[in-house]
Amino acid sequence: MSPRLISVALVVIAHMAFAMPAASAQALLQRLATAAPKADRNVLALALEAQQCAVRSGAAKPPQRLAVIDYSRPSTAPRLWVFELKTGKLLYAEHVAHGRGSGENLPAAFSNREGSHQSSLGLFTAGETYIGENGYSLRMDGLEPGVNDRARERLLVMHGADYVDPAQALRQGRLGRSFGCPAVRRAVAEGVIDSLKDGQFLFAYYPDLAWLSNSPFLQCGQKTASTQTSR
Repeated sequence: MSPRLISVALVVIAHMAFAMPAASAQALLQRLATAAPKADRNVLALALEAQQCAVRSGAAKPPQRLAVIDYSRPSTAPRLWVFELKTGKLLYAEHVAHGRGSGENLPAAFSNREGSHQSSLGLFTAGETYIGENGYSLRMDGLEPGVNDRARERLLVMHGADYVDPAQALRQGRLGRSFGCPAVRRAVAEGVIDSLKDGQFLFAYYPDLAWLSNSPFLQCGQKTASTQTSR
């Protein structure tokens, strides 16, 4: 394992240790991991930590559903999972596009910058739907300053796209790419969008050490521990 991946792994372990999730949270994580065995359990743990932190901090209302995108996986593989949080049921396991500025089959660059055509990381809330150039679409609001909070301004929306074709992706070595939007197959776009609209959460992951170390929603446990120590 490379030094960078070792550092990322240590950050993940630290977040999980500091967060000290309750038994119910651990049970939910187990249900999600069982429902989506091909998803990385550590990524699911971070997604749950982020959404729980956002709710506790008042940044968002408690969601009913959670979407997780793992951009460390290639575009030729399913890397979007949508879960019902109350039951832990897996609603969707899908391919999802990344921005053309983020890379080829394996994305490696992410930003919050207009015109970059790159995907953004972090925690989002799903907003309202509309009919646009790509048909039925879902606006997203990034909750992390400097990381994804320009998502609405950048028109990063979820929508269906013909270039999200898993069979074609295997033939050409990568999925078609977007301008930064998490586009999905047209056949499932409406269902995925309807499952997330009006306040559900989407968590986009990549093993970026700076983001993992500084995300406000992956720091709740550390802040609590720091406060208790200073008393």
